[in-house]
Amino acid sequence: MARRYFELTEDMTSPERWVLGDTLDAQGMEVGERLYLNETPIRFDGRLRVPILHPGSPLDFSLSDGGDFPVVTETVASTLTELAPSDVQLYPAEVDSRSAPYFLVNVARLVKCIDDAACTEVRYWKPEHGRPDKVGQYRAVYGMRIDPAKVGDAKVFRPWGYPGALLVAEDVKEALERTGASGLEFREVTGPSPISEEERAYKRKCRELLEPPPAARRAAWKSLGALDELAVAPRAICYEWPGHRQNWGLIHRAEGRTLLVSEGLSDPFISKLEPSVGFGMELALETEPTELPLDAIEQSWPYILLERVSKEVVAHEHVRERAKAGLLALEVAGTDMPASLVSSGGRVGVLLGQESRSLPRLFPTPFGDVRLVTVKALLPAELEYVSKQGAEGLDELARRFARTGEEHVSRARRRVVV
Repeated sequence: MARRYFELTEDMTSPERWVLGDTLDAQGMEVGERLYLNETPIRFDGRLRVPILHPGSPLDFSLSDGGDFPVVTETVASTLTELAPSDVQLYPAEVDSRSAPYFLVNVARLVKCIDDAACTEVRYWKPEHGRPDKVGQYRAVYGMRIDPAKVGDAKVFRPWGYPGALLVAEDVKEALERTGASGLEFREVTGPSPISEEERAYKRKCRELLEPPPAARRAAWKSLGALDELAVAPRAICYEWPGHRQNWGLIHRAEGRTLLVSEGLSDPFISKLEPSVGFGMELALETEPTELPLDAIEQSWPYILLERVSKEVVAHEHVRERAKAGLLALEVAGTDMPASLVSSGGRVGVLLGQESRSLPRLFPTPFGDVRLVTVKALLPAELEYVSKQGAEGLDELARRFARTGEEHVSRARRRVVV
């Protein structure tokens, strides 16, 4: 009979459960980087301390340090040392406000055992992801399956290349369950693949279509300035976007300004399973850093404005085509926007397609060139001017913006040009 293995995680179903923080030594220093995956046990002076971030019902098995270390009661610790003494390191630890003894568990044993072909999907770190230290390792593993023949005598271990997962043999699982310990959750990682060959082929085709465009976009963004790898811009699954992914990028420009760009309007249409540039465009709004704080991007007016414009672009083909072909004035809701931009009718006007001396009109991708459409916020008087003058007024407005030297830049406060 084939051996069975399980991923061990913390049971997150109880809303009353506690939440633990990063483990500290007797001097108050975090121990995670020193201890994680270290095969040689470390000696600490005094007990380790695990703070409670959120009070609640204590668990016999909890994860601390962002999931890197199990924190367990004496019963769980005894079971692990009995069945897998060479696989685990136990460190006595005090959990704030609890008198019972606890132990921090370090599992340093790595086993190269993931069965790529049997998993639902695996993704690897590649050079274009900007993490040379991780190239060749797994970036994501969905529906994990391992090859039991490659495990050897390991009972508690982490899979090589994806050490965030904690795996245990079936006898360890059963022994832990017999203790009645709380906080345990097991998911089998052996047995039949969770998806059919047809589903696997479909996912492989999707991956072949959706992986190349982001790398091409990143290359384009990096040519415009410093791409912010740490900025937390809202991301979402959006079925109206070609590849069903609505993402945003942030670029710090040499002029000291910040450029916010859409990422996903030029994805291939995943529903068609064929190469394309999707809507054939991405949106770009440049402004001052003070207008787009990195700690509150989602609440900033430039993001709100760009997101509303993207909805109009996605919903209306005539908007997309006119924006790609030339200039287009558009109105969106003025809710949560600076008063200086809102018209008497409660709307905000934008100019799409203003040519820029510092931004490219097109950028290349593996499936074709993509139009970079600038988005410039209009002042109410400028919106009224365009409404009255029509196409001629639109061209004249663009010429006047060009003469300012900041043709495509959006500001909540500036001089009106009409």
